[in-house]
Amino acid sequence: MMPVGAVPRPASVAVHAGQLLQPVPGGIGRYVHGLIPALVETGLEVVPFAAGDLAAHLGAGSPPVDLGRPGPPWRYELWHRLRRPRVRLPVDVVHAPSLAVPPVAGSALVVTVNDVAFLRHPEVFTRRGVGFHRRGLDLTRRHAHIVVTPSEFVRRELADEGFDPDLVVVAPHGASSPRPADPADHDAHLARVAVEEPFVLAVGTVEPRKNLGVLAAAVGRIRGRRPELSLVVAGPAGWLEVTGIDGPEVRRLGRVDEVTLDALYRRAVACGVPSLYEGFGLPALEAMSRGCPLVVAEAGSLPEVTGDTALRAPPHDVDAWEQALEAILDDRTATRERASRARDRAAGFTWARSAERHLAAYGRAMQARAEGRP
Repeated sequence: MMPVGAVPRPASVAVHAGQLLQPVPGGIGRYVHGLIPALVETGLEVVPFAAGDLAAHLGAGSPPVDLGRPGPPWRYELWHRLRRPRVRLPVDVVHAPSLAVPPVAGSALVVTVNDVAFLRHPEVFTRRGVGFHRRGLDLTRRHAHIVVTPSEFVRRELADEGFDPDLVVVAPHGASSPRPADPADHDAHLARVAVEEPFVLAVGTVEPRKNLGVLAAAVGRIRGRRPELSLVVAGPAGWLEVTGIDGPEVRRLGRVDEVTLDALYRRAVACGVPSLYEGFGLPALEAMSRGCPLVVAEAGSLPEVTGDTALRAPPHDVDAWEQALEAILDDRTATRERASRARDRAAGFTWARSAERHLAAYGRAMQARAEGRP
């Protein structure tokens, strides 16, 4: 028998992977893609599920389960408003990696709260988006056995919203291992997307929360002294209109493949992450793992993730962003030293470590369910 109070180790988990079917999977999609193979490597049986065909989107885990019709967004609305139809799968734990919170029968429920940006900056979301995420957060508070967050910052945010911090497990994301450096290969991929050096890079879904107008304005000022410099934005369009990124200094690539993204990180003179709010900041970690010089906003989780490896600037201060980028361009010795520290720091963020933290969360959720909580 298991000792009283011992945390069990799960044998199986069902992970909702519906985000991969969205037109813009975004950071949650990258989280799901990174986590599932790492969980499989631990020996856990992983069953991806969604209302739709996941076969083309996943290469690890058990055969995915298609919940059938209705698909999103109607299924998510039914989950949130009526708590139907229930997800009934023969697993120990059901894990929702976003605030699309399924009603679960027969399993413990774990929900990842990636951030509460919809509470702190509702102006950069649609009205429907704010309502959906508020409802998902409330359902998480009432029905999740354990909550996962990607950073201590989000854990503190949830404490401010009335969550018990002892029931929140911090499981930072990982960085995918960089491809071996191949200058000729990098040249070819930059040529394929017609990107010329030097350039500052921004990565992620193009939406108001990413605050790209400030970065574009800073690069535009520097172009007055360095006309060859440009801003390259790699990422698909998200929701709502984004202003300030239609100038001659900006090159928008849209969605790019992984090998092209790797080449962009390696060849950028700097990567800028000026977001108003981040619950983690995967582009910052990906840049760190490749030694790409970083400037990040003094906001959200970005200082926690980057430590002393990045320059920082207030998110709305164009002067500070201009000065930080100039410092990277002018002081190559200090920039190389930060880049070396960044690689070392990024090496501590792996999907394998993240998977172990998730396993601990799953075990605690099983224990809570066995004890009749929440």
